[in-house]
Amino acid sequence: MAAAGPLTRLSVVIPAHNEAGCIAATVEGLHAELERHGIPHEIVVVDDCSADGSWEILLELAARLTQLVPVRRTPPSGFGRAVVAGLDAFTGDAVVTMMGDASDDPADVVRYWEKLNEGWECVFGSRFVRGSSVSDYPKFKLRINRLANWLIRQLFRIRLNDTTNAFKGYRREVIEGCRPFLSPHFNLTIELPLKAIVRGYSWTVVPVSWRSRRVGKSNLRLKEMGSRYFFIMTYCWLEKYFSRGDYLRVEAAPGDVDHGEAGEASRAAGAAPRARD
Repeated sequence: MAAAGPLTRLSVVIPAHNEAGCIAATVEGLHAELERHGIPHEIVVVDDCSADGSWEILLELAARLTQLVPVRRTPPSGFGRAVVAGLDAFTGDAVVTMMGDASDDPADVVRYWEKLNEGWECVFGSRFVRGSSVSDYPKFKLRINRLANWLIRQLFRIRLNDTTNAFKGYRREVIEGCRPFLSPHFNLTIELPLKAIVRGYSWTVVPVSWRSRRVGKSNLRLKEMGSRYFFIMTYCWLEKYFSRGDYLRVEAAPGDVDHGEAGEASRAAGAAPRARD
């Protein structure tokens, strides 16, 4: 894989809806880890119509933490809307999206940054590969998760086994190349990576650590999300197999990142490049 241009600043986008009990610890822990590794960064936290004092906590943090960029949304709320607001606001040349409930490990953000600097355009974290760890995942949600990810793997013929994980990293050009975003809710977690894969951006997978939230309650409602996931999955599948490559990324100039093992023939046919774990 040919090297892409060097990255100079990392943005981390964190949506937060009623996360007063943990958002300060999430931001401070992430900032400390990035500082420790000397990574220039900003942390964009999007308060998604919280009613528990999350916004006031963010303002207090921002007064002493210059890397924090608080963004406040007005109704209607929605995980996808909050993430997109952060993607509209970030200023770095790479971005990581992560949860505000301290379930994701800041050390993995450093690994994402390193992989992106190797030239990969997308880095996808998996909680279900060798080297990963998962703590206290609710059993019913875990079964649904594995079924949904198995279905995505079969439909898109990809090896990524944790597409639904919100914790991912992208170079800026991927975000711009995947617009417009259609998902107002948690279905954005699959819209972004599937569009990136279908449109020909290079990607790799790294093992990540995940633990169930210790404070507050999850905002994901499985009963409400089934049809939304199905809609966006179908949309991306139709693009992959019926768009005739109309949405593929512009071919890289000499010296830019290569798309890996799949090669020129598969890109011309509209197939996504294969990635390595």
